[in-house]
Amino acid sequence: MNRMLTAVAALLSLSIAPALAQNYPTKSVTMIVPFAAGGPTDIIARIVNEHMSRVIGQQIIVENVAGAGGTTGIARAAAATPDGYTIMMGHMGTHGAAPALYPNLKYNPATDFAPIGLAAGTPILIVARKTLPAKDLKEFIAWAKAEGEKANHAYAGVGSVSHITGVLLNSVLGTKPTMIPYTGTGPALNDMISGQVDYMTDQIVNVVAQVRGGNIKAYAIALPERSPALPDVPTTKELGLDYQVSAWNAIFAPKGTPPAVVAKLADALDKALDDQKTKDRLLELGGVIPDKAGRTPEALQKLVESELARWTPVLKAAMAAGKK
Repeated sequence: MNRMLTAVAALLSLSIAPALAQNYPTKSVTMIVPFAAGGPTDIIARIVNEHMSRVIGQQIIVENVAGAGGTTGIARAAAATPDGYTIMMGHMGTHGAAPALYPNLKYNPATDFAPIGLAAGTPILIVARKTLPAKDLKEFIAWAKAEGEKANHAYAGVGSVSHITGVLLNSVLGTKPTMIPYTGTGPALNDMISGQVDYMTDQIVNVVAQVRGGNIKAYAIALPERSPALPDVPTTKELGLDYQVSAWNAIFAPKGTPPAVVAKLADALDKALDDQKTKDRLLELGGVIPDKAGRTPEALQKLVESELARWTPVLKAAMAAGKK
């Protein structure tokens, strides 16, 4: 009898699941952003959520859960009920670099999520307080080498994009500054504007307004070509620095989320990235909008796997060099 009841219950759950997915969503959706409000991941999440909410007919509410380079919030989201009502905005750090930096990471970026889609690419800039004496990248490099540990390098926690790209920059330059951690790049940027820290590497969406306003210096953008959002900022390539890196932000759901729900969310993201207002806001901030093929769940899964393969050896080597 117990076996029969179990079998009946299983059959009922299989028949109910498609109906639930078909009616989804019937209430608001929570998107966990694993950093403090005001940072680049938070900014991108709020921009795309605005149109996605209209598409699905329910509000997508951002919940900021900062800590441990974004892995605290992502671990919490990964453990949520896989019903589509808790999703997350991850990025290059949480889903590409984290395993190399956190030996006891509570999730596997490649297997513990249902990918929804890539939201935006975000080029990296080398920026500094406006009172830093170096006038250009060449002088900045000389200054950083001369200052050594007296130089303060801000970042948003181990595993964050600002940390990963900062470690890589310092490794390329052969410098060992004092690393100053923050709960997010928003607070770090505020301290750099006020002159309390010297420099950082950060996503363009977080710093473009401050660079334009003259509140901070931008020495270079880590791209082969200049960004239309900051056309006067030279590239690392044209300045002869072997440092080219771009971050990304993407939406995930917990593993086990019904495929029909994932498809609805992926469709909402696709429509958001096709919306002219959303596109204009992302482009104004220097974001790179993925093409149709690059924003699918399948493409995001491949991106995560390739980023894990790329960053694991790079970061382990850079971290080891920094300890010598």
